[in-house]
Amino acid sequence: MKVEELRKLRERLKKKIRLRNKNIRIRIIVGMATSGIASGARETLKAILEEIEKRNLTDVLVTQSGEKGLHPEEPTVVVEDMEKKIRTIYGGVSPEVARMIIAEHIVYGRPVKKYIVQREKMEEE
Repeated sequence: MKVEELRKLRERLKKKIRLRNKNIRIRIIVGMATSGIASGARETLKAILEEIEKRNLTDVLVTQSGEKGLHPEEPTVVVEDMEKKIRTIYGGVSPEVARMIIAEHIVYGRPVKKYIVQREKMEEE
């Protein structure tokens, strides 16, 4: 494949991704590296998925990531508000805290301050 063909393919894929992400209001990223899993990230992820399903939140995308460099804070959960362009990083997220984050932050728009490690503006795409 030539360089120009790769560029065209990349642009087509970027457009598809933008269309797919258009209906996503919130993206949740759960840190699932070895240390996160050892700290209970699997149970945290399960609680998040169950709570989203229970509340029928269709505009929330949940993904997993590797190491975030926040080992003492694990399990970590990142909430990205795609409309407000704000990223909130939560630390020490047990299944109970995960349910609280879904109820308070995702449903009512009130971040759970007690567990926030970092909050920052997201860069425009």
